[in-house]
Amino acid sequence: MKKRSSLPTMKDVAAEAGVALGTVSKVFNGIPVGESYRLKVEEAAKKLGYQVNNYARGMRTNKTNTIAIIMPILSHPYFSKLTECICRELDENGYSGYIAITDRNEQAETRCIRMVMQHKADGIIALTYKPDLENIGNIPFISIDRTFSGSVRCVSSDNYSGGQIAASTLVQLGCRKLLFCRTGSDIPGETDKRRAGFENWCQTNSIPYESLVTGDDAKGLQAVIASLIDAGTFDFDGIFCSTDKLLFEIRSCLNKKGIRVPEDVQMIGFDGITDFWTEKPICSTIVQPVEQIARVAVQAVLNYDSEEAPSLICLPVRYQAGPTTRDGEYGE
Repeated sequence: MKKRSSLPTMKDVAAEAGVALGTVSKVFNGIPVGESYRLKVEEAAKKLGYQVNNYARGMRTNKTNTIAIIMPILSHPYFSKLTECICRELDENGYSGYIAITDRNEQAETRCIRMVMQHKADGIIALTYKPDLENIGNIPFISIDRTFSGSVRCVSSDNYSGGQIAASTLVQLGCRKLLFCRTGSDIPGETDKRRAGFENWCQTNSIPYESLVTGDDAKGLQAVIASLIDAGTFDFDGIFCSTDKLLFEIRSCLNKKGIRVPEDVQMIGFDGITDFWTEKPICSTIVQPVEQIARVAVQAVLNYDSEEAPSLICLPVRYQAGPTTRDGEYGE
């Protein structure tokens, strides 16, 4: 038998199965055919090692069964977990995920969107910062945590309730003066509501508080806190940080200044990050329902034409005690 010199084609599959080329095309494109024909085609494709070229088929049908996943970074535990859950959910629905890491770069985000506009993916699930969304047309676009105008839909945790839960929990644990800390992008988004919920609860319940917010990295915030400690004006006994990562950076500053956590200051973060080995919370935290966020985002992008879908879907959060408050486990 002559050795095949190239990859098998649909014509080869048709010849092997003893059916018309059009029948093979129908099977690979999900168009109903007789059961006996479908079995013949699938058996022939398996025997020959034929693989459907989804990209080429996508150029013809405007459907690739691929969703673009845009993330700023994957080194952050929450982003990596969310990406993993989205990919798993897509796979369970017969789709693949194309992952693009943009490092919060506006141009990189826009390039990813243009790729989808060229029919190289069927939709987008993205945690973006400031992409060009002026001419995306009817592309299914699901945003995580950031609301945009137009047809873009957003899936997010209930950040406002999370801020309220953090404030009320710290007070329940005996804290009398609270501090909110946040760093990051100044582009408006759903995560801003963490601060709003925290401050509203403190104001409503007459709890003294202050907020430290900076667009810089944690070093600037650490320097402010260190100067307050050195001046003897740091009198907070409860701190809510906008992320678990920021909590650890602020905690490091406190420890260097001889302030113990949770004995002297109790701290709550936001995200629900767990230890890689033990899967226990690395700090007391407001847990985001990451698996549910992924599930809802995937269903939203796959059913984008549904007129009943809301523009913003908020999912409930919960408090999880950890080693940075007195109701959790002590130690590292």
